[in-house]
Amino acid sequence: MTQSFDITWPSADGLTLSARIYPGDPTALPVLCLPGLTRNGRDFADLAAAIAPRHPVICPDLRGRGESQWAADPATYTPAQYVADILVLLAARGIDRFVAIGTSLGGLMTMMLAATQPGRIAGAVLNDVGPEIDPAGLARIRGYVGQPARFADWDAAAQALAATQAVAFPRFGAQDWLTFAQRSMRQTDDGAIVFDYDPAIAQPFSSDDGASPAPDLWPLFAALRPAPLLVVRGALSDILSGQTAAAMVAQHPAAELVTVPAVGHAPTLDEPLARAAIMALLDRVG
Repeated sequence: MTQSFDITWPSADGLTLSARIYPGDPTALPVLCLPGLTRNGRDFADLAAAIAPRHPVICPDLRGRGESQWAADPATYTPAQYVADILVLLAARGIDRFVAIGTSLGGLMTMMLAATQPGRIAGAVLNDVGPEIDPAGLARIRGYVGQPARFADWDAAAQALAATQAVAFPRFGAQDWLTFAQRSMRQTDDGAIVFDYDPAIAQPFSSDDGASPAPDLWPLFAALRPAPLLVVRGALSDILSGQTAAAMVAQHPAAELVTVPAVGHAPTLDEPLARAAIMALLDRVG
């Protein structure tokens, strides 16, 4: 099998953005994997490798994350701008229709793509996110995004993650936390371990601080109705409630809900239950 490789593409405002490509059958629909707020394309490495023999997979780093350039203007760290960047990527790759897998923020982007690009999404996975977001989970995220942190080595970074996020992943062992750290952090030139994103991504996200009413995202979700849909929810999630997940499936004619036990926000999609459901969705879309 051909090895994965990195590409870059220019954003409309001049940033150099990066994505990892996992080659697959060129006649099959490509799969676009969109990460969460503080995450990057490395989150999907194992899933992409499993899909790639059948489908080409694209795992972009959003602006300000991973190998993508940081923005000079933090005001561009918004879902609308991220979607605009992805549309440039799709055009550069000559991709018309695709399957979207979106975790958290990536799921919101998936709904936005469905609403603004009718007919282009052939199938979708919304990972622990929906048209209603639990305010408690948003408050938790606002509490840590952009906060400075430096760790002496990878073991210290993994232990710090375990100390703060064990409630969401109570079954993780030491190797799981190390993998979690290596996907979400990077090593600086002086050997320290830091989070692999521009701390300024927090500015637009935290500026409202929950003071304004939440926007109505159900019309965006409705745009996914023409495509088969998989909703993945962590049983311990504080972002996607069980009630909202059930409502999503009830309102979509071709949706399936998979709840991953003993996991909070958000499932890694390496869990056997989630992985099997994603492969089944790909069988449905062909």
